[in-house]
Amino acid sequence: MAKVNLKQLAQQLDVSISTVSKALRGSYEIGSETKKRIIDTAREMGYSPNPYAGSLRHHKSKTIALVAPELTNNFFIQAITGAEIVAQEKGYHILIYCTHDDAEKEKSILMHLQNGRVDGVIMSLASTTQSYTHLEELIQSGIPIVFFDRICHEIETAKITTDDFTSGFNATEHLIQNGCHDIAYLCVSENISTDNKRKQGYLEALNKYGLKADKQRIIKCNGDEKINYRKIKKLMSGTKKPDGLFASIEKLALTTYYVCNDMKIKIPQTLKIICFSNLRTAPLLNPSLTTITQPAFEMGKQAASILFKNLDKKRTLISNENIVLKSELIKRNSTKK
Repeated sequence: MAKVNLKQLAQQLDVSISTVSKALRGSYEIGSETKKRIIDTAREMGYSPNPYAGSLRHHKSKTIALVAPELTNNFFIQAITGAEIVAQEKGYHILIYCTHDDAEKEKSILMHLQNGRVDGVIMSLASTTQSYTHLEELIQSGIPIVFFDRICHEIETAKITTDDFTSGFNATEHLIQNGCHDIAYLCVSENISTDNKRKQGYLEALNKYGLKADKQRIIKCNGDEKINYRKIKKLMSGTKKPDGLFASIEKLALTTYYVCNDMKIKIPQTLKIICFSNLRTAPLLNPSLTTITQPAFEMGKQAASILFKNLDKKRTLISNENIVLKSELIKRNSTKK
């Protein structure tokens, strides 16, 4: 008989995978009647957690994994450095995995990690991730997860983020206060928690200052730089061009610089640009780039600290905790009046 997994169990019960997982773990969030129904059905269907789970709790690999969507972004490099310092202090090795923003690769990596290769995982989700079964199954196998930056609200564990809504609001307000009245927003994916909060902050700032939110000014980009270039060029080719641009991630701001250079558009005279970025060379760009800079190093450090705190206490289930760190608006010439 084929082994029953969480997804099949959830379908049988007509509830979410997250509800099933929490019930099996005895979470207080699930009512006693629902919990009993799930446990009884799990027994009837012959569900059992990953067989490695027991051994993982007793035999430590002294290794953790950090799973990131990309390694070209300075934010993730700094976060990795922060986590690595804590791992070294604890006498652990850290394995770095890159999903390249591919949900299927992310699933494959986590499935690989279920074999006892690591004791815990620190991760930031791929922009294309929409299903969370692989995350639940990793936790069920006895390997705890701590999220940073791009988090999964459906999973009960610790999550380290920055004040994305407030920072999105501040970035947009900064453009408005510097004379912008028509501001475009470049987003990456509706699946990303951080992107959604930044967009909400952008919309709230427009509303505060009485500026109309235009859906055509919200440009959905992706991981393909050529496609992004064409979309931004189209945005800047219309008869009514935006006078301000807020990029949710640094590579979209850099692509905008290329577009402006090719189209002879002056920054900041014609277009003012701001973005979330930890780019060390931002002050050296021409003009220097105004950024919302996240405490990436500290985020990685805190994520690792929480993971090791639970590993030291031999906990494979980490209680829900939301830690929000503040980002910093650094004003430079790309938004100068």
